[in-house]
Amino acid sequence: MLHKYFEINKNSHNIRCKTYYLDKNLVEKAVIFCTGFAGHKDNNAAEKFSDKLLAKNKNAAVIVFDWPAHGDDVKKKLSLDDCTAYLDLVIEEAKKMYATDQLYAYATSFGGYLILKYLHEKGDPFVKTVLRSPAVDMYGTLMNSIMRSGETEKLKKGKDAAVGFDRKVVITSSFLDELVKQDVRDWDYLDYADNILIIHGTKDEIVPFEQSKEFAENNIIEFIPVLNADHRFQDPVLMSLATKYVLEFFGMR
Repeated sequence: MLHKYFEINKNSHNIRCKTYYLDKNLVEKAVIFCTGFAGHKDNNAAEKFSDKLLAKNKNAAVIVFDWPAHGDDVKKKLSLDDCTAYLDLVIEEAKKMYATDQLYAYATSFGGYLILKYLHEKGDPFVKTVLRSPAVDMYGTLMNSIMRSGETEKLKKGKDAAVGFDRKVVITSSFLDELVKQDVRDWDYLDYADNILIIHGTKDEIVPFEQSKEFAENNIIEFIPVLNADHRFQDPVLMSLATKYVLEFFGMR
């Protein structure tokens, strides 16, 4: 499996990307892998997924990228408009780079929220979409599971806060306001439901399992619970199971 780093420089944005493939000349379809909050393009799960995908699909490629203010991105603060602009440009570049309209999306956590927001605003450019542990209540996920009390107090005082896990992302109180106003649970996804699969671990400690299940039921989206899986699917056996479900849904098993 080969990988290549590249950048997209357009509309005053500089997006740092990474793509996996076996032979660029063979590529007929591409998966856009959207990482979660504080994630980055060198995501270990993305690399392992790419390895399994390409082992069975020599005509496929995977593209991973840094969200605004994530990883090596040059932006200092996070905004939802920038996230949508990045996803737009990555989709455009994927089509051009691999000369294909056969695009698939695999998104986790915050990435799942952003994909759902994109579908609502822009329509569906993907053949199929899989959301693993999607943060359908991203505001609640930040406030209840990710942010610490000191970070919350900073934001309440109008100050910026560096939030995250191993890596930090600078967010503002205005970003939290954006999340409140743009709650994907308020929108209807019935038109896209047949092309979406949600996978969620029953022991998710970041995004409540029942929240994701309810969202899927309300929108008649196929939902697969994975017994005992945590938010990141850190158990290799359970991650392999999730990957199996993804590849089957994509028709790439």
